[in-house]
Amino acid sequence: MTLTSPHLASPDTWTDARLLYALEEVVEQELNRHLKVAKDWMPHEYVPFSDARNFPGQFEDGEAWALGQSPVTDVGRIALVVNLLTEDNLPSYHHEIATLFGRDGAWGTWVHRWTAEEGRHGIVMRDYLLASRAVDPDELERFRMAHMSEGFESDNRHSMLHSVAYVAFQELATRISHRNTGHQSGDPVCDRMLARIATDENLHMVFYRNLLRAAFELAPDATMMAVRDVVVGFRMPGHGIPGFERAAAKMAIGGVYNLRIHHDDVLQPVLRFLKVMSIPGLGPEGVRAQEELGLFLDGLDGEARRFDERLAARQARIEARAGAKPQA
Repeated sequence: MTLTSPHLASPDTWTDARLLYALEEVVEQELNRHLKVAKDWMPHEYVPFSDARNFPGQFEDGEAWALGQSPVTDVGRIALVVNLLTEDNLPSYHHEIATLFGRDGAWGTWVHRWTAEEGRHGIVMRDYLLASRAVDPDELERFRMAHMSEGFESDNRHSMLHSVAYVAFQELATRISHRNTGHQSGDPVCDRMLARIATDENLHMVFYRNLLRAAFELAPDATMMAVRDVVVGFRMPGHGIPGFERAAAKMAIGGVYNLRIHHDDVLQPVLRFLKVMSIPGLGPEGVRAQEELGLFLDGLDGEARRFDERLAARQARIEARAGAKPQA
C-alpha cells in the first residue's frame, strides 16, 4: 500500500482536502477492519426493566424519585449523568465530523456507522438510569435541555488533522471514563452495561489512532503540531454541561477520571503506540512541536503527582477521623 499520490503536492502544501484524499484508502481499510471485529448488541438486553416503576405524571400510581432507590454510589451517579449528557450531544458531534470528513466514500460510511454505534450508548444509559431509578428523571431532563440548547462547537473544528488527533485521545478518554464509572458504580448491572459501551469506544479509538499513524507517515510535521496542540489544549466534549467543573472534581476524587488517569491511561498509551517522541524526519517546526509536547507531558506528570499526594493526604484524614470516632 502507498500513502502517496501523484496528484498530491509536496508535504509542504498539505491541506484538509489533500489529506482527506490521501487518507481515503486508510479509512477504507480501517473501516473494513472495524466492521469485521465490531459486534452488534441490543441495548435493551442490558437494562433491568423488571425493576422499573412509574414516575408521577400521567400515571396515577407513579412513585416519586428519591435518593436511595438505586444501589448506585454518589460518584457513580454523578459520572453517569456526565457521561450520558455527553452522549446526548450526538447530533452536534455528527454534524461536526460530517462537515469535516464528508458524507461520501469510506469517510462518509465511517461517519454514519460511528454515529449509529454511539447512538446505542445514549439509549442504553438513559434506559438504565430511568429503570433503575439511579437519578432524578426531572433533573436529568432539565440538564439535557440546558446542555443541548447551548449547542456544541469542537475546539478543533478548524482542522481535519487536529480533529483526527483529538478523537484518537478522546475516544480512549471516554472508554476509560465509562469503564471506571462502572467500577465505581456499586451496581454489577451498571458495570456490565458500561463495559459493553467501553468496548465500542476502544474500537473507535483504534480506528482514529491508526488513522493518525498514517497521517504521521504522510505529513509528520503537520501531524506533530496537531498532536501537540490537541494534547496541550485537551478538553472532554462534555465540558459545557451545567455544573461540569464540580462534577469533574468529584469524579477526579472518586477515581473515575483525573490528571493521573489522563496522563497514564489516555495520553501515554496513544503516544507510545505512535512513537511520537521518537518520530524521525521532522523539520524545524515538527521538532519544536515534539519538544514542546515533551515539556508539557513532564509538567502534566508533575501536576498529576501533586494531585496524587493531595488525594492520599485527604484519604489519610478521612481514615484518621473514622478511627477517632468513639466505639458504640
